[in-house]
Amino acid sequence: MSTPAESPTPPSVKEGGVGAGAETTIKPGAKISNEWELDVYSRPVVGADGKKLWELLICDSTGNFRHVSPIPSNMVNSREVRRTIEGVIEAAPGGSKPTVIRFFRNAMFNMIDIALKEVEVAVKPCRTTYAMYQWLEERERDVYPAMAGFKPTMKQPAFFDIRTPTPLPDALRGEQYAFVTMPVSEFRQGNINDENVGVGRLCPLDASLPDDAMIPGLAMFTARAEPLATWMTGLEVAYFKADLKNRELALECGINTQYLVARVQGDQRKEAQGFEEAKRALGGFHFVAVQSNPDADDVAGFWLLKEVAI
Repeated sequence: MSTPAESPTPPSVKEGGVGAGAETTIKPGAKISNEWELDVYSRPVVGADGKKLWELLICDSTGNFRHVSPIPSNMVNSREVRRTIEGVIEAAPGGSKPTVIRFFRNAMFNMIDIALKEVEVAVKPCRTTYAMYQWLEERERDVYPAMAGFKPTMKQPAFFDIRTPTPLPDALRGEQYAFVTMPVSEFRQGNINDENVGVGRLCPLDASLPDDAMIPGLAMFTARAEPLATWMTGLEVAYFKADLKNRELALECGINTQYLVARVQGDQRKEAQGFEEAKRALGGFHFVAVQSNPDADDVAGFWLLKEVAI
């Protein structure tokens, strides 16, 4: 699934509506998804009162609809977040109210989880908030540095990942794994689309990738393909990672859950290294296919994924 084309018409901006300083941006004529993404966090900006800027950002999964509400630092709580979210839903463009809200910020999990408990939508903590990542990159590059009180040293530091993956349930282990590749053109030309990926999901594909670029992937073969794919679709699969040091192939899902899929042994270590190198070269893009055997015509599940450094 390719990234939606940019509209030649400037987005319409509506000031206010949900709190002082709130702003809603909608691409004219664009379809708004009922799958929304959310982030609440402090930004590298200090206001005139000497307090850090806090924002609630909401967008749909296409990025065609965006809303930002500043939140006073003394009102950063689940009640205020819920009030703002309910106001944005009430004013949703074209009646496109969300059925799903995803958020990736583990540090704010408790507050967001409490805030969304009384909102009638499915809540999915996960790392597949691709439209939100893109918007945050834009704001960090173009918006915050232009604001009075911008403090680049306030950006959050990275943390070391010291988790130990949980073994995949025995009943869901695949009998065979293979590192494979597929050209970008397969997605651009529609040969792989939302209709033929089983219970899987396709993340937006970067428009800058050339058609002949080869996307690395992992094929998982098992007689229990349907149960495995169904189980994976409930996890909010984020990405697969080959840990060359520990010789492990891990499945990352949810906000911070990690499963050990297989041990990387023998010649597979070189293939796993190639998988990681190709993934980095394409900005994190890769895929996983779950099917009953290498000769099967259909997949039980196919995911186009992107590893994003949070």
